[in-house]
Amino acid sequence: MSTSKYDGAAATWSDDAYADGRTYLRRRAEVIATLGGALQPGETVLDLACGDGGLGPHLMQRGLRYRGVDLNRAMVDAAERRLSGRAEVELADLNDFVPAAPVSTTTLFRALYYVRDRPTFFRNVLGYTERKLVFDLNPRQYPLAEVRGELRDAGFRTVVARPFFVPQRFALPLPVAATARAAERSGVLARAVLHFRFTYVVAATR
Repeated sequence: MSTSKYDGAAATWSDDAYADGRTYLRRRAEVIATLGGALQPGETVLDLACGDGGLGPHLMQRGLRYRGVDLNRAMVDAAERRLSGRAEVELADLNDFVPAAPVSTTTLFRALYYVRDRPTFFRNVLGYTERKLVFDLNPRQYPLAEVRGELRDAGFRTVVARPFFVPQRFALPLPVAATARAAERSGVLARAVLHFRFTYVVAATR
């Protein structure tokens, strides 16, 4: 799998990929830490397809340990610079990677399309993940019911999906952002919005 298209963007990836990277990644870290069961300080989060490690500081601020994995050397180098030795970052393919020791939680964001075979990937992740797998899912691309079934077949007991209404490409004024956050829990309305834009965050627990 070639990832060379990211070479030139790696140095400023998190700054350029999000209109308000701080807010976006902080919310992502919050959902990772709470959805499907609260994580406790000291637990390890393995971030597959970690890019430049932009999520790492937000998870570490919560007392969590962070490990990153990415297939692109420039991204790994950028992540190592960002994290300044506070976390381990490895060069590896997310499809085949197995950590030396189990981790509490595994994450995969903006990278599900890199998974060659989802059922095999889910079983592989379950083998080294003690608590939960958390990832984002575009329901217009991947049917939630189908992915939910694959996760359960792989051995995950519980699958929870929460809408995530935080725009990537533009920043919302604070009152609008608060309304969007409330709308994530609006049931039928939230599902209607997801027919057109935004994603779910899925937590699959053991």
